[in-house]
Amino acid sequence: MSSVQAARTHLSPDQPSLPRVGLGRVLVRLTATMVGAAVVGQALVVARARPQDLITGASGMADILRRAFPPDLNNLPRALNGVLETFDIALLGTLAAIVLSLPLAVLAAENVTPSRAFYLAARGVIAVTRAVPDLIWALLFVTAVGLGPFPGVLALSVHSIGMLGRLLAENIEDIDMGPVQALTITGASPVQIVTHAILPGLLPSLIGISLYRLDENVRSSTVLGFVGAGGIGFLILTAMNLFQYRQVATLLILMYLLVMLVERLSAAIRNRIR
Repeated sequence: MSSVQAARTHLSPDQPSLPRVGLGRVLVRLTATMVGAAVVGQALVVARARPQDLITGASGMADILRRAFPPDLNNLPRALNGVLETFDIALLGTLAAIVLSLPLAVLAAENVTPSRAFYLAARGVIAVTRAVPDLIWALLFVTAVGLGPFPGVLALSVHSIGMLGRLLAENIEDIDMGPVQALTITGASPVQIVTHAILPGLLPSLIGISLYRLDENVRSSTVLGFVGAGGIGFLILTAMNLFQYRQVATLLILMYLLVMLVERLSAAIRNRIR
């Protein structure tokens, strides 16, 4: 074969040509990179990020850790009562959210909602409860009902409604509509459709999502204690204000054990359901 034929064979249209990156695409990528760098840069400036402060402040952190050990076990019964209170806040807040989010999720699912007005109203409620952090809800309820665990329960339940309602609504939109249509044809009431067609198919997802939310609420209930919503968080804040770092270490260890226990139990139940 001659060199000309070899060249033609090499440049045959059957052979895939190398991709060409146009100048416009290069400019778009370059612009996107510069914009991304500018966004990160302004975030560093606004957040006043100074990693060197960690080095200069390491001695102070080491001093606090040194004074926190060994943990103080003299007030262990009071600490255990705070742990139980934290778990109860999370448990009651999650249960209340489940009860309230179920009808809201049905109204917020496009395939089963009675009307567009109900759909928009339910989606609005879900958006508001999710948008406002649980810490803000706790501040509002502490102002309304006073200090203690009850405002923590209310804050977690309201905030959890948004998360549970949104996820359950999406799961309802993915269910098989055959049973729903069959019950509708037979003249079943909306309550019967929910209990006999929607809820059975939704139950595994409901249990899994609720256990995950309980796990999250146990962590959140600790932070709510910092604004007076009870639980072990309130004990941690009080001990830190009194510079009782050994007591703080005890409370943090107990909190860690509670979080790990709830997480392991939730994972075991979810695996059993699967």
